[in-house]
Amino acid sequence: MSLVTGTTRAGEAAAVAEKPVFNGVPVILGAAAICIFYVCVRIYEQAFGQLYGLDSFAPEFTTYWMTILYIEEPVELISFLALIGWMWKTRDTNVAQVQPREEMRRMFALLGWIFCYGIAIYWGASFFTEQDGTWHMTVIRDTDFTPSHIIEFYMSYPLYIVVGVGGFMYARTRLPTFACKGWSIAYVLLFVGPFMIFPNVGLNEWGHTFWFMEELFVAPLHWMFVFFGWFSLAVFGVVLQIHGRMMELAQGHEDLVGLEPAE
Repeated sequence: MSLVTGTTRAGEAAAVAEKPVFNGVPVILGAAAICIFYVCVRIYEQAFGQLYGLDSFAPEFTTYWMTILYIEEPVELISFLALIGWMWKTRDTNVAQVQPREEMRRMFALLGWIFCYGIAIYWGASFFTEQDGTWHMTVIRDTDFTPSHIIEFYMSYPLYIVVGVGGFMYARTRLPTFACKGWSIAYVLLFVGPFMIFPNVGLNEWGHTFWFMEELFVAPLHWMFVFFGWFSLAVFGVVLQIHGRMMELAQGHEDLVGLEPAE
């Protein structure tokens, strides 16, 4: 495979050649931003949850918790739609002809998206979900919008969905492997599975309206959270697809990733 396949994209090839094939700064900044944000959220929970989180009828509950809910939901929806729109507007309209070096760079960028997606899923579907389990085994709630739900369901779940749709749209609009060869079943599962945890919240809250099962997290009503969460294991299939394509791109051009050609 030649690094430059024709004169029509020679100018583009020269431009992208100046970019490093792997740039770890966006990944580090993205992961750090997610972690720092959630550490601050956890500190906020510690500071106000014990004082103003037990009685939803108290005026302080509206001040310290419902205000967050009213802000986060429209911000997340706007971010979701804006990211999809921006990814589509800035898509590569000739993605099938992308140069090998640039495709390799985009593959590394996609791995960065997936890494940040994993970090976001950990905070939402693991850390804050376990925290919510502790809440329900300790407190009998008087509202669906508990402090733990406002953070878990309506903040951390939408946030990882936004990061997930960013990576999915990046792959579909900028990489031939995912844009020109049909749909990657593994990537669809990786995105749709965790995404479906959020609408399953509606079923969960509806069920809790009729059945008391605060302490029964093995109840059938909660099984779908685990079922959709397991879809995240599709990340191994996506990484295998990325790895296979990267091996093809590097074959005979090991200098793309700073490797010495095999003798």
